[in-house]
Amino acid sequence: LIFTSQSNKEADGTNFQEMLLEMTGQKTVPNVFINKTHVGGCDKTLQAHKDGSLQQLLSGDGEAYDYDLIVIGGGSGGLACSKEAASLGKKVMVLDYVVPTPKGTTWGLGGTCVNVGCIPKKLMHQTALLGTAMQDARKFGWEFEETVKHNWDTMKTAVNNYIGSLNWGYRVALRDKNVTYVNAYAEFLDQHKIKATNKRGKETFYTAAKFVLATGERPRYLGVPGDKEYCITSDDLFSLPYCPGKTLVIGASYVALECGGFLAGLGLDVTVMVRSILLRGFDQDMANRAGEHMEEHGVKFLRKYVPVKLEAGTPGRLKVTAKSTETDEVIEGEYNTVLIAVGRDACTDKIGLDKAGVKVNPKNGKIPVNDEEQTSVPHIYAIGDILEGKWELTPVAIQAGRLLARRLYAGSSVKCDYINVPTTVFTPLEYGSCGLSEEKATELYGNDNVEVFHSLFWPLEFTVPGRDNNRCYAKLICNKLDNDRVIGFHYLGPNAGEVTQGFGAAMKCGVTKEQLDGTIGIHPTCAEVFTTLDVTKSSGGDITQAGC
Repeated sequence: LIFTSQSNKEADGTNFQEMLLEMTGQKTVPNVFINKTHVGGCDKTLQAHKDGSLQQLLSGDGEAYDYDLIVIGGGSGGLACSKEAASLGKKVMVLDYVVPTPKGTTWGLGGTCVNVGCIPKKLMHQTALLGTAMQDARKFGWEFEETVKHNWDTMKTAVNNYIGSLNWGYRVALRDKNVTYVNAYAEFLDQHKIKATNKRGKETFYTAAKFVLATGERPRYLGVPGDKEYCITSDDLFSLPYCPGKTLVIGASYVALECGGFLAGLGLDVTVMVRSILLRGFDQDMANRAGEHMEEHGVKFLRKYVPVKLEAGTPGRLKVTAKSTETDEVIEGEYNTVLIAVGRDACTDKIGLDKAGVKVNPKNGKIPVNDEEQTSVPHIYAIGDILEGKWELTPVAIQAGRLLARRLYAGSSVKCDYINVPTTVFTPLEYGSCGLSEEKATELYGNDNVEVFHSLFWPLEFTVPGRDNNRCYAKLICNKLDNDRVIGFHYLGPNAGEVTQGFGAAMKCGVTKEQLDGTIGIHPTCAEVFTTLDVTKSSGGDITQAGC
């Protein structure tokens, strides 16, 4: 059954369109139905022909599959996609299974962000900030006993109790949306069929018309003797049953610096072992400033070293042997805890993608997709951290998942925009960014066509305690060929996430340097510095701030 503009003329057009809109969410014609199943407009019908579902409907096999959509992975993106699809009337299943870490750590529904990522990280970062705030408080006149100490178990229990409430909330939300949730490991048997294995080894089989892969990533190990036997990763840290004590963090990723930062903020002895550079992929000027601040506040850095062996040391300690990346020098050290944070690997190698025909980058396990998150198999899609060349961020996965469901089942054409995505690294002095790094901007547009405006600043809150004078830093990168449009925003200072979010919206609207200059700042705040930047890097002018 195809409704066209002629159908509107022959019937009561207005009522007809209202009825179709209510049924399908689609305002336009043609509006195609086959065997009582809504296909969509012209583009959706052509897409259905391409992915084989049109032929299936025409042959009367529309009810052949168990589900309209099966989502593999119950993290942020998978849950968002599944709930959206279910709200549009589709029969949806979510499969989620956490393979325990070598230390036996596992967790509930919700994925990395909720259980072993953003949420516990931010809460423990906040714990460290409160420690700094207590030191500041004395300068503001607060008087309390000198013996202030931190209890790891109290913090860990409180954080994990909150996470537990989120796990339960996600299960309730799936039930309320009529999404079937199965706690089992999914593996493709062919393009439309999967095997689900639960923790007791019981196998169940399901079929679906479409699939969304949202399996995320897990921490990468070192591949050296003793790494899995003796070390932990961020998957273990947030539920660690004991205080880590003297800790070696191996890696220079944002996970490494965030974890090393808050552990040091809790008063622990922390060393970060760095192979080459900090925060690869981020603006290196900003990354180095964040690292320098950590060093000034007690975090030790072992630069240009890589671990080659981990073993038991003196009682209660781990012995780490490391080699220089520049010479033949070998060093040894002992620590209570060794945390590996050298990157993450996509969870795509053991889910039968070869049987489904889905192409995967063999070098990194990432899945190439088109601009609609479609894999090499037309009815199989992928979202989140497993995508080739896309952001590994929770809000990106959520946005992509929701928009994908709307395109598949509501006739939408809106695609996820991966350009100018704001993000924040929660180092002790937080780093927020949006757009291009200075290195990438000059690579794309040429050094002569890029203008960098920058300034140091001293937050008012830091002045009375007398700390971090002119350690905070703001930088705008502008394209001189495009009316000084802001193509890079960088902020190192307190509340970076809150500051960056607003400027991220401005960059989405194409903000220029002139528009920021014409914006009146809120005083006294840190963010107002971006309305008064007037010193360019190329000028070499003084950027220190003398006061308000």
